[in-house]
This record gives sequence, C-alpha cells and structure tokens, in this order.
Amino acid sequence: MATISKRTDSDGRTRYQVKIRLRGYPQQSATFERLTDAKKWATQTEAAIRERRHFKTVESQKHTFAELIDRYARDVLPTKGSQRKTQAAQLAYWREELGAYTLADVTPALIAEVRDKLARTETPRGTMSPSTVVRYLAALSHAFSVAVKEWGWIEDNPCRKVTKPKEPRGRVRFLSDDERQRLLWACRRSSHPYLYPVVVLALSTGMRSAEITGLTWDRVDLKGGRILLEQTKNGERRVVPLVGHAAELLAQHAKVRRLDTDLVWPGSTKAENSTKIRPADLRHHWLKALEAAEIEDFRFHDLRHSAASYMLMNGASIAELAEILGHKTLQMVKRYSHLSESHTKGIVERMNDAIFNPEVAS
Repeated sequence: MATISKRTDSDGRTRYQVKIRLRGYPQQSATFERLTDAKKWATQTEAAIRERRHFKTVESQKHTFAELIDRYARDVLPTKGSQRKTQAAQLAYWREELGAYTLADVTPALIAEVRDKLARTETPRGTMSPSTVVRYLAALSHAFSVAVKEWGWIEDNPCRKVTKPKEPRGRVRFLSDDERQRLLWACRRSSHPYLYPVVVLALSTGMRSAEITGLTWDRVDLKGGRILLEQTKNGERRVVPLVGHAAELLAQHAKVRRLDTDLVWPGSTKAENSTKIRPADLRHHWLKALEAAEIEDFRFHDLRHSAASYMLMNGASIAELAEILGHKTLQMVKRYSHLSESHTKGIVERMNDAIFNPEVAS
C-alpha cells in the first residue's frame, strides 16, 4: 500500500515523499516536487511490484555494463575453450565503449551506434568486415542472455532488436589437383618436420587449425583409426576418422614423440608463467611453403574447405559432410553444394532412366 507525506524543506520548498509497503517485498520510496508525479509513481510502482516487474528494473539500474562484462569474463569466458581469447577481446571493446552506462541505459539504439562505429573501424586488411561485426554482436548478445536467464539483472536482451550486418557468402577456396601436388611437394621439403604431416592431416580430415595444433596423444586412437575431439568450436564432442596417409604419418610420428608433453605437435618454448610446452608455431614455414609452391590467395583454414570439397566431389552428402566437419546445422556446408551437383545429377538421371526408360525398367 502506498502512503504520501507532504514535507517542507528548510528553504521553504514543498516535497512529497512516497512509501510503498507490500507484504513480502522490501519497502520502496521516492520523493517528488509535484503531488501528481508522486501519485503517478506510486500507482505505477505498486502495479509493477504486484506483477513482479519492478525489482528486475531496479536490478538493471543497480548494475553497470562494465560489471556485466567483468562477471561474464570471470564466470563464463573460461568455459569457452578456443574462442575464449577472441571473445575476451571483443567484449573488452564493448566495455570500453559502454562500460560507464547502467544496464537500464544500454538500449538497442546505443548498441547500434557502437555497431556502426565498429563497421567503420580500419584493420590491417581494410575496413572491418560485416562477418567480424556480427561476431562482436554475438559475443555481446550471449553476455546479455546470461544476465537475463541466470543473474536476473535485466528483463530482456537488447541485442535482439539490433540488426546484424548482412554477411557475404562464405569463402570457398580450395586447392586444384595441381596446386595440391605443388603444396605437398613444398611441405615435404620444409625445414620443419611437422609441416607436411600437419597439412596432410588437415586435408584428410577437415580439422580446424586450433584442433590440430592443440591435439594431444590421449585423443588419438591409432588402432581404432580415429581422433576424438573434446574441445571444438561449437562446444560438442566430435569423432574424426583417421585413415590412409594421415594415419601412416601419425603412426610414424608416434614412434619419435616427445615425453615431456602430451602435445602431438609440441613447440620448443613454454607458455608465459607456465611449465607447459606451447604448440608448435608453423606460420612462417607455412608461408614459405605457399611461396615455394607459387600458390596465392590461400590460407591454412582453406585446407578445411579443400577437404570438404574433395569429400563432396567423391560422393559425400551434405549431411555426411556436416557430421564430419562438426557443423550443427546444414546451412554452414551449403556453400559447398555446387560441388556435388554432378553427384546429385547422376542420382536424378538414374531415377529418370528407371521410371521412364522401358529397357532399363524391365
């Protein structure tokens, strides 16, 4: 129930203090210069309390955006695996831009303003791409979602009302037969003994760079012919078939494995402030191999695209490819669909022959 008390300050001004007491809820109070404002606040606040809306709003006014990011970085980011460092940098940017605001003041319009600033940001490769801006928004959106569902700091995720930039169609750059032969030739002749088996493994399995460099021997089953990935980009466990030349190379490599680390591809240096060995850094040797093979516009991640393309051109279905590559939805592998056109065309041709060609049907 709301009560309004009239008070006169020492300077002679009249004020109206509102107190709302409802059983089971803490007392709420506010002071106004006009009686009409006091009555309006009392009516709205009492209704909000009865409908269980008021205290969520109060929470959003009590916490700043910086507090949200700090708590998320402490409690949630450590569970993000390979994406932890990237998302930490993205969230640090949002904190720098919006940290001083209370959560109640972080509106979709304010987020959209920062989104547009991001889109104008210059990077070494030019203006920040729409895809990168989308990733920044995705990191922010998840932080807000946690604040809504688990912490009760806000009622709704403001990112839901922010339009994402339209992303270009996914890049599909894969090695031609001639390029593949030249690249493997250059990798065999590299001064780094890991480069050739690592590239073969990438081409054979479609594994991501981080999945390969962070691979440990306890995840490799040479007898069973498989690799079990516990930490993947989408957070789900994935089994990768290990067969053929890649299996042979890993079996040979296992015979000379280092005993001071469980990493399959260990480097020579230790992580900062740690006794753990870093994974091998092959970037310099990779670039030299590309130069020796005279291959342009090709990144290590494109080996994954190459593996996907080869699988499709050898009869794999989109669904099978999604399972091998570890995509949760088929949408991510739709970019390769044109490569399986000849395969699907053959299916349609055989079906037509069977139902319309009397000789085949008989």
